[in-house]
Amino acid sequence: QVQLVESGGGLVQPGGSLRLSCAASGFALDYYAIGWFRQAPGKEREGVSCISVSDGGTYYADSVKGRFTISRDNAKNTVYLQMNSLKPEDTAVYYCATDRYPLTPCRLSPRPEEYYWGQGTQVTVSS
Repeated sequence: QVQLVESGGGLVQPGGSLRLSCAASGFALDYYAIGWFRQAPGKEREGVSCISVSDGGTYYADSVKGRFTISRDNAKNTVYLQMNSLKPEDTAVYYCATDRYPLTPCRLSPRPEEYYWGQGTQVTVSS
């Protein structure tokens, strides 16, 4: 059974940092593309960052480039999102999600039914 559990969210001041973790179980993370997505109140879910298996490439939304870094630890079956220089507009529920099929390129705009999703972790950036 595939399970994704996010952690590391919280309240942080503008300019601060957080590191989100997504612990995967039920499958070997090193064969699957995985990404981070977020949804702010009243807005559609958007892709933040993802990491591919085939070439190890990482991809970022323009709004987070240079501030966020995605990484994976295959030995721990965990993916991380290091978020620096946080802004109030980064406030959202952050989800990790993985493709249902192995060895596919990562996507920042998958159809929801094509991915497995975690339950999300709240990130609030406020002074």
